[in-house]
Amino acid sequence: MTHRRKIEEMGGDFHTNYREENLISRLESSRQSAWTRQLMQLGDCVDELAQKLAMKLISANLIETKSQRDVEEQLAGALGTLLNAEDFDIQYAIANFRNLVPQANRISLYVTAFIIERLIDHRSVVDIYGTDDEIYTVVNAEVTGMIR
Repeated sequence: MTHRRKIEEMGGDFHTNYREENLISRLESSRQSAWTRQLMQLGDCVDELAQKLAMKLISANLIETKSQRDVEEQLAGALGTLLNAEDFDIQYAIANFRNLVPQANRISLYVTAFIIERLIDHRSVVDIYGTDDEIYTVVNAEVTGMIR
């Protein structure tokens, strides 16, 4: 009995479905182009977004700080890092928050992760309040308001 005959007896030949592969490829390409477009938009509004995020997080009593300006600078730095980051680094940074909400915005997840894991240790930040979900919700509202 040949190897091919064994495979056929075990369940037939395995053929890839061209239409399925084509559809998956187009979806992946569409998702990648949307991500590239979002990053380009982010590049145009880093400072403004950082300022709005800091103001909203502080006014919502999610961040207590000695200096709003320091928080703005830290958020702008994180957004700048995101613009130049490799996909692996982004995925690593958001790994703990990936399941926070279904179909989450990656920029919002990245900023949320930054706030919870790194900004909390900044010398100007007294404390960070609220749940991960509450922080994400505020961040996402600002991000999606500026970046589509």
